[in-house]
Amino acid sequence: MAANSQFAIAVHILTVLAKAGEGNNVKSDYIAASVNTNPVVIRRLLGDLNQSKLVVSQTGANGGTRLAKCPKEINMADIHKAISCGKTFALHRQTNDDCPIGKNIQCVLEKLQVEINDVVEAKLAQFSLQSVLEAVEEVGCKKGKVLN
Repeated sequence: MAANSQFAIAVHILTVLAKAGEGNNVKSDYIAASVNTNPVVIRRLLGDLNQSKLVVSQTGANGGTRLAKCPKEINMADIHKAISCGKTFALHRQTNDDCPIGKNIQCVLEKLQVEINDVVEAKLAQFSLQSVLEAVEEVGCKKGKVLN
């Protein structure tokens, strides 16, 4: 099974917008070229980011999208919440209630899922969009480098 890439694409989109600077609108076609995907995918995610008040979009000849907040004020948890990424792992739908494991496994895994999601959210909250932009500009994939 493939992992959901919406969060990574959303971070990419917002990093492009952060690089463009305050008040500068960026067209979805330009963002799509950077992400190497269809503009429709970008516009769908921009809709989610707009609903979460992370971006502002404008139509027309001078239209496009820009950040609604300073990159320092947007953290990775904000982005994660804005995008319907789902949970850390999915639960299977049907279990056998006649089996002692089958009738209890969902409850156990749901509690584990909540705990893991809380840890992920807390960790993501430690990193701002600004720190991602700075790492990208520094070619931040140097061995052992972690976001600040």
